[in-house]
Formats: sequence, structure tokens, C-alpha cells
Amino acid sequence: METKTQITYKDRLFRFIFGSMDNVENILSLYNALNGTNYDDPAALMITTLEDVIYVRMKNDVSFLISSYLSLWEQQSSYNPNMPLRGLMYFGELYSGYIESNSLNLYGSKLLQIPTPQYVVFYNGERDAEAIRKLRLSDSFINKDESGDFEWTATMYNLNKGKNDPLMERCKPLKDYMMLVQYIRDNLNHGMPVEAAVDEAVKRCISENVMKEFLIKHRAEVKNMCITEYNEKTFVDGIKAEGIAEGITKGSLEKGLTVYYNLLKRGFTKEDALAIADIPESAVREDTQKDH
Repeated sequence: METKTQITYKDRLFRFIFGSMDNVENILSLYNALNGTNYDDPAALMITTLEDVIYVRMKNDVSFLISSYLSLWEQQSSYNPNMPLRGLMYFGELYSGYIESNSLNLYGSKLLQIPTPQYVVFYNGERDAEAIRKLRLSDSFINKDESGDFEWTATMYNLNKGKNDPLMERCKPLKDYMMLVQYIRDNLNHGMPVEAAVDEAVKRCISENVMKEFLIKHRAEVKNMCITEYNEKTFVDGIKAEGIAEGITKGSLEKGLTVYYNLLKRGFTKEDALAIADIPESAVREDTQKDH
């Protein structure tokens, strides 16, 4: 059963293009480009994306089942070395849902058969990064472990020009997505306000037949998503520039809580707000028990 995807202005553009059965041909195109397959039947794919409405704190970009493989895709505009840990948590929820929906007995004597995981992070930030990088959970371990007994990995693909061009050529929707992102970025670098930068980039893409039909059909949604994403990025960058987020680790819990609540007001998920503010969830619980 497909998990219903609610398209709102606070959704991410990547998720809008590659995360819905309405655009299943884009998902299949990218999956085939990554795996050297040739799936073309929408019925072969089932969306399993976690929604924060259901799972409260757990929300990912795109996840789906195809041919007994459970794929999870995350798009990142900022380099995040914690993606393996996040992926481990996401897959825990995904497998829980799979076990429940298939009425599997987790406590029985029979070995359960579960879909094979595939975890991919698509990076398109401006910080330089390798074309393909394997991120490992073991890098987070306080005590170094080289046994390999407790590992979880994420494969990060750099989508910027010159890094994975063959992948782009195999998946036109991904190439077009990055062209739109690059046009917006170029406009911003030339001093355009966010709204104008996005609007001009969308117009240029339409004129150059880049996602033309998609952009004409979803022009308002795409523009508002892009504007929201860039405004959020500016807000977070501002926090970091002021040293607020970093200063929390020096004992400024009050500032951290302020950052956390501001992020929630701007539509960030609870999980992301906690990560950016760098405060434990227990601090929020304690704070809500006080007169605010």
C-alpha cells in the first residue's frame, strides 16, 4: 500500500520530483541509472516514504520497494557526516512498517526474509566533495571498532557539474533538476533576491525545454518550494554565522532552545531542529514543563 505523499510548499523540490507515484517515471529513471536496470512498469514499485504526520519525528525524502530491494534516497544541500546514523534510524522504522504490514513474526523461530537495503544520499551543496563517497556509521563510534560487526553505510553521490556526469546523462530528470538548481544558484551569486532568482531560473528552464511540461504544470509549487528551501538555508547559515548553534556546546542551552523553537515556527521538523540547535530532546521536554 502506498504511503500518501502530501505535497505542500514546505516539501523539498527533490522529493516533489522523485518522491511521488504521480512522477513514478522519474523514480524509475533514477533507479535504473543508479543500478543499471531497466524497470519501466510503475506497478513494480511501492512508495514507503516516512511521513512526519505518522511517525512524528521521522521523515525522509524518498523510500520505496522494488524487486525486494528497499531503497532510501536523501537529498542534501549541506554536507552531513551523520547520514549513516539517520539512515539506520529511518530503516528501523521502514522495516518495522514492513514487518507489521506483512504480518511477520519477529519473535518466531523462522528466519524472516526482508528486503535488501539500498541507501543513497544525493549531495548538491557548494562545498567540494568527492564524486562518490561511502559514509560509515563506525566513524561515529566513540570507541574505534574495526571488526565490521556493527556497520551501516550511506553512498553519497555529488551531483555538481563534473562529478557524476555519466549518471546525469543516464537520468534526464536528475540532470534537469540540477540545471534548475544551478540556474537559481547562478542568479543568487549575481545578486538577485531569492524570489527573482527562482522565477528567472524557472523561466529559463521552460525556454530551454528543461522540465518544461513539469514546470508549466507545477510552476507555483516549484517556485514556492525553492524559495522556502533557500530562505531556510539562509536562516540556518545566519544562525551559524552568529555562532549561536556552535555556542550551545559551550553551555548556552537557553540560546539553543530559542533556536529550536524558531526553527519549528519556520516549518523545520522536530528532528532537524534538534540537530541544528544541537540540544538533546530531554532539554525540550524539561523546558515545556516550565512556564514559558
